[in-house]
Amino acid sequence: MSAAAARRRKQLAARKASDGEDSVSTQLKKLLSGEQMDEPTAYEALQLAQSQVRKKYNAGDFGGATTLAYEGSLALLKKKRVSVASQLMDLLADVLRETHTKDSEDWVGRLVEIHKAHSDAMADETGTEATRLNRLQRDWLLKCATWSSDLGTIKFGHNGLQEVLAEQCWKLSQMEEETEEIMDLQCDAVQHMALAEQPDKIIEWLKTLPAPTEEETRSGHSCPPAVRDALLTRSLLLMCAFENLRDANALLRAYIDKVEERDIKGLAESYTKKDDGKAPSHAIFGCMLLRICEKDVRTGPLFSWLMRSFKRELDRLYNPQAILGYTTKIGKTYFNIQPPPSMLNTIENMMSMMGGAGGGGGMPPMNPAMMQAAMAQMQQGGMM
Repeated sequence: MSAAAARRRKQLAARKASDGEDSVSTQLKKLLSGEQMDEPTAYEALQLAQSQVRKKYNAGDFGGATTLAYEGSLALLKKKRVSVASQLMDLLADVLRETHTKDSEDWVGRLVEIHKAHSDAMADETGTEATRLNRLQRDWLLKCATWSSDLGTIKFGHNGLQEVLAEQCWKLSQMEEETEEIMDLQCDAVQHMALAEQPDKIIEWLKTLPAPTEEETRSGHSCPPAVRDALLTRSLLLMCAFENLRDANALLRAYIDKVEERDIKGLAESYTKKDDGKAPSHAIFGCMLLRICEKDVRTGPLFSWLMRSFKRELDRLYNPQAILGYTTKIGKTYFNIQPPPSMLNTIENMMSMMGGAGGGGGMPPMNPAMMQAAMAQMQQGGMM
């Protein structure tokens, strides 16, 4: 066989193999580019896309695998085939992690684009199936934030991913009916929005919630605090625990200016009174907490007093173990109040997952003069 014939035979063999691969890609592109797509066609496209993504992954074409999963997910969502698209989106998140794809601005933008397409496709959907799909989307965004945390430069994941995750949690809370599930989602929402460093968006949510009732503000009340107060306090504790006093101050000032209807000076005077029949105010607790954290380690006794004076309210917040984790972290970070050695690792591990357990304490009793001085500083600082 001549050299020219050999080359020709090799070219024909390569073209045949290429045509076999292209036929799958061509069929997938044809299905995804059609104007209409019914459920059977969507599943056919899903199967073709999954096989091509795995093929590229196994061949070491990681960029091609992730890009195909992204483009396929987006196309299915634009055809409003959300249930089918969610399976390909899940594969995309898995491939991003397995291929150690770095958390880049480009990829974060792509993931946010997919989420927006999901929201558009679900805009007019209601009922049980809509709730199920929105739960799946919340789980997918959490998986994306975890990928960003593990392979990016920001401890808890890119702020953009935390923000859309927070918005999805809040959206889902409006769809649920069980009180405990709603509270769980609202807590997740403000926590993720705090990590996204968006205090103004937390304020917009708090504006929509009712003011505390007489029962919720009565001294010694047995019911949980008002949801609005509870979410404010949770957000402030989280921001302080992760040393973001800038956003904590912005959140509290906006809350006092735009949300709290009661007289803030009256609330401050009531905080230290034991005979006025009123529970301590969450806004005033926040003011004192921030002012104490802005001082040095010598204000540790004042922090310990503040935690004791507000313990009844903190214990009635949703998931008090997480709250204990935040307060313990604050005590350790700002005032060197060490938790019991046997609990230290548990606290650090649970805090990394937005939870915690542990105990503060270990400081001498609070000097009443220090408390009075702190209250005066709060007034001078314009927080009250």
